[in-house]
Amino acid sequence: MINFLNLKKINSQYRDEIIESITRVIDSGWYILGNEVSQFEKEFAKYCDRKYCVGVANGLDALVLVLKAWKEMGRLKEGDEVILPANTFIASVLAVSESGLVPVFVEPSADSYNLDVNKIEKSITSKTKAILPVHLYGQLAEMYQIREIADRYSLLVLEDSAQAHGASSSQVKAGAFGDAAGFSFYPGKNLGALGDGGAIVTNDDELYEVLCSLRNYGSKTKYVNEYIGVNSRLDEIQASILRIKLNYIESDIERRREIATIYRTQINNPRVKINTLSLSQGEESHVWHLFVVESEDREKFIKFLADNGVQAAIHYPIPPHKQKAYSKYNELSFPITEKIHDSIVSLPMDPTLTLSEIEHIISVVNKY
Repeated sequence: MINFLNLKKINSQYRDEIIESITRVIDSGWYILGNEVSQFEKEFAKYCDRKYCVGVANGLDALVLVLKAWKEMGRLKEGDEVILPANTFIASVLAVSESGLVPVFVEPSADSYNLDVNKIEKSITSKTKAILPVHLYGQLAEMYQIREIADRYSLLVLEDSAQAHGASSSQVKAGAFGDAAGFSFYPGKNLGALGDGGAIVTNDDELYEVLCSLRNYGSKTKYVNEYIGVNSRLDEIQASILRIKLNYIESDIERRREIATIYRTQINNPRVKINTLSLSQGEESHVWHLFVVESEDREKFIKFLADNGVQAAIHYPIPPHKQKAYSKYNELSFPITEKIHDSIVSLPMDPTLTLSEIEHIISVVNKY
């Protein structure tokens, strides 16, 4: 069976360096908010071309803490509306709800799966205070247009960059378009830790100071609490591992793009639709965290793949507005979103895939 994602094989490439980094942390005797986190924050901020990076416990916390910080700063208040795509992973929506804000769903583009910029303004009301675009599957949302709309209506922009480390347009990277951006370092991400981890990047001095307190019990000075904060800190060991893997992210992205190009040029089955060809911002705008196709008879397609030695996945089977957790939105209708969630299939996208494995995957897909 060709795995959908072989994390053991991916991380074995860096095994010796990872063991060395973990040993360094153990021997340091400092395990929370120490040198490894500090150095990673500097390195990742530089990579994203931002002044600041704040390491946190996971990608969801990254989004939640920005929204809560903006409330502390008086830029948002309870009940304000946040526009976001209807077809995102539920964490984007959870962040809004957790912060006492109201999610407003907008349909995606059927071509790119990202927020449809032509539908944003229709959803703006007097209560709208922010836009939360998601760079889904590794492709940048149309950030120049989103930024223009946000500036025209004086809206904050929080990028959900959890799947798009390194994606760029006109040499501007994911995370550098918004007022702030949240990243996830979940093990399966393009920049993945060996456990949970997340980060926020921003150029905003005040936001940075508030975030540093909020992630650490609301405290900058030990036992002095300015805010009702949380415990959400990037771990020293995970930071040390991320520092190593950050050195290899560009070569990893290049390999993903090579695999995606082979898929896009050689998959020719009319029953399998490739919609990820909408790269209006250029090839560099997509880092191919996932390679997603559509099949009208998805379950049969996935079974056929499995029967022929190919493991596939679904990202994601149920849209947020149809989840039990959001039952008050269950009656809303988003036809494009619902069609996407009913038909999408993620093919293996792993930078350690061999050419023979890639050829086998394509052969099986084309035979379906």
